[in-house]
Amino acid sequence: MRDLCRTAIVTGGSAGIGLAIVERLLREGFCVGLFGSGSMRVEVARERLLAAGFKEEAFFARAVDLRKTEAIQAFFDAFESGFGPPGVLVNNAGISPKEASQRVAIHKTSLEQWQGVLAINLTAAFCCTQRILPRMMEARFGRIVMIGSIAARALPRFAGAAYVASKAGLGGLTRSLTSEYGAFGITANTVCPGNIATEMTGDAQSSQNVAATANIPTGRIGEPGDLTGIVAFLCSKEAAFINGATIEVTGGEYVSP
Repeated sequence: MRDLCRTAIVTGGSAGIGLAIVERLLREGFCVGLFGSGSMRVEVARERLLAAGFKEEAFFARAVDLRKTEAIQAFFDAFESGFGPPGVLVNNAGISPKEASQRVAIHKTSLEQWQGVLAINLTAAFCCTQRILPRMMEARFGRIVMIGSIAARALPRFAGAAYVASKAGLGGLTRSLTSEYGAFGITANTVCPGNIATEMTGDAQSSQNVAATANIPTGRIGEPGDLTGIVAFLCSKEAAFINGATIEVTGGEYVSP
């Protein structure tokens, strides 16, 4: 059974920002459970982690359908049987449907699509968080990090309404957790990335991303690794007095008032 303070779960951890966070936490000495949407994607992530020199016994990778609460429950049960209860949860999983590489307009967004985005981006985060809270309360320790989006903080240019609403909802969930569980040694914070080079944002050299770069004072699109340091710190014991914060990682594209 591992130290709860050094055991983490990362949702959507099989690619992009999520996989970068998994790699950083493994380097920091965490044991990490990660899941993604498909078995092939998860296997590719597993092979990448092994090729990077991480030991197989340090991580637990599975495909999970986040639309199904029973699948989430089964993952946590399997993880805890080998690693013990996690003291850290990073809710990173998210989808952002596009139409011809552009956001889907509200009047074209079907109810099914709306509900599908919220199910994965927001409801699954609630279910994962709810699942681990009792053990965190018992241990008087917990670190919960939501990966939000600048689209929920500023006027969205590329993201559709369902994605924006779901990421704004994560901020509300963070504030509720801060209010209800801070006295148990549990912190909850939101990290909001701006334009980050991932599968979701597409080719960094696309006309859309080149135009976006013009609005970033740092002068470039971000990389997944630009987020991992702050996430790792928020997951640590040293971050005990950072609670309810929203931290933008945007290269200066958005600055909180």
